[in-house]
Amino acid sequence: MTSTEAASLFSHAREWAAKDPDSATAAALTELLQLAEDGSAAANQELADSFSGTLQFGTAGLRAALGPGPNRMNRVVVRRAAAGLAAFLTHAVGEAAPGTRPRAVVGYDARHNSDIFAAETAAIFAAAGIDTFLMPAALPTPMLAFAVRALDCDGGVMVTASHNPPQDNGYKVYLGRHAVEASGRGAQIVAPYDARIASRIGAVGALDSITLAADGWTVLDRSVAADYERATAALADAVRFPSRDLRIVLTPMHGVGGETAVTVLTAAGFADVTLVAEQAEPDPDFPTVSFPNPEEPGALDLALETAARVDADIVLANDPDADRAAVAAKDPDTGDWRMLRGDEVGVLLGAHIVARLAAARPTAGSAGPDGAGTPDGGETAGAERAGVFANSIVSSRLLSRIAAAAGYAHEETLTGFKWISRVPGLLYGYEEALGYCVAPDLVRDKDGISAAVLIAEMAAAAKAAGKTIFDTLDELYLQHGLHASDQLSIRVADLGLLDAMMNRLRVSPPESFGSSAVETFVDLAEGSEHLPPTDGLLYLTRDQTRVIIRPSGTEPKLKCYLEVLRPVESAAELPEARQAARLALDAVIGDVREALGL
Repeated sequence: MTSTEAASLFSHAREWAAKDPDSATAAALTELLQLAEDGSAAANQELADSFSGTLQFGTAGLRAALGPGPNRMNRVVVRRAAAGLAAFLTHAVGEAAPGTRPRAVVGYDARHNSDIFAAETAAIFAAAGIDTFLMPAALPTPMLAFAVRALDCDGGVMVTASHNPPQDNGYKVYLGRHAVEASGRGAQIVAPYDARIASRIGAVGALDSITLAADGWTVLDRSVAADYERATAALADAVRFPSRDLRIVLTPMHGVGGETAVTVLTAAGFADVTLVAEQAEPDPDFPTVSFPNPEEPGALDLALETAARVDADIVLANDPDADRAAVAAKDPDTGDWRMLRGDEVGVLLGAHIVARLAAARPTAGSAGPDGAGTPDGGETAGAERAGVFANSIVSSRLLSRIAAAAGYAHEETLTGFKWISRVPGLLYGYEEALGYCVAPDLVRDKDGISAAVLIAEMAAAAKAAGKTIFDTLDELYLQHGLHASDQLSIRVADLGLLDAMMNRLRVSPPESFGSSAVETFVDLAEGSEHLPPTDGLLYLTRDQTRVIIRPSGTEPKLKCYLEVLRPVESAAELPEARQAARLALDAVIGDVREALGL
């Protein structure tokens, strides 16, 4: 950095500190400035990154580390985002329904500053003439998504960074009523709405031009939470799947879902729920985990210890904002507890929903409670039934086979529930990253609490039939073939490396994976009649091995999704098929690493 650049940076930072409405970030910035001026390389680097540009608003809204500067999450950035979103909602509603006053609801989790960001958003919305509702407490993201439609709102904001590290926060936007087409009401934003909102944010004037009302918004009472809890608990089908004999260990991972999840599970009939005591209460520092994501190694250690102590049947885990659900159970083959992959839970839930639909039809041969979790009990598929099952393109292909066998349509979408939830006629959708939408009429997004209800129902039904959920999974493999998946994630310090790796693959595409020749190569950036363009590459080999490589949309990672298929004719063949699939996946991982030059 030249002396001129440093002087400009320091000047910009001093101006920011002088106008920052948050005394804590202003003081932190002043201290950082002093260190940088005294020659600290680390302080100069942090200062440069904080002021290197403006945090970009996209389909994930905003998400970044807390701190001062335009490239961080703070009250200045949030005020500008709220003002821009208010302008967008006012314009969109004015065009779609002239004379109608926009409506919006704002929710927040228990992360640092979430309540402040939410309160200031409500104040800015109210000042802009929007009928504004503020959730009554730090509550799960699915409850905010529920409220957008339940309150007939045009917009919704959830202040959360989901399962990101403690130092992060975020700003997730939903649209509804007059602000979006019917398929997107209650869902997260997609293009072109992100660009339209970003444009409005960019047009916001000086910070002191943003008006915050002193009052005028409504702090909701607990009735909206009670409505969500009642509707979610009612998803359980106690008539056709009556068993509730299930000992559950539940962890909210220091997040906001614990009280809601216990309330819902209890109301659904699952009274034997033990909370992981050390992780039961919301704590923005997430002290017992290095990374508050159930997928991360070690995140479920305390839950598994608790499960062993109380002799539980199943472990359920939500991420901190409770929109994702993880499952662990004791593997009968090894006797050890293990967490199921997102694809395993996704297909189990899909099969269970097929069984629920079949049980609800008064036709001969329908699957009943004893067939819980297995596809349609003997009916001929015949004409396609109403409703669609869906999953993201990087998730397992097994759900499509389960749906087809039961006579339902299936769609693949881009990654993210902003796409899955928009599938017309959706009955159930999932993505491998622990996201499940089991009740799209209630929450048009992933929902870890409603998913927990049906996971518990499925596990209890299996237990009543003398089975485990692993037995149910094996039954699916026997019917549709063993589908085994894995991932390779490559974290980078420089985002430019992601482009370099993707370009390397486009210039020199691999010819085979796991000794099976690539027969189909699709550059997802080109788009198709089924999928919008996205930065990703798909390979399909002769033996139906599938490899998809794409940059993460929320983290500095290159993500590689792998799936191999192995036919099985009998239960006796399953152990050998599993071993063969594991060896194949290991070989594919090696080939991917080689193709990337690692």
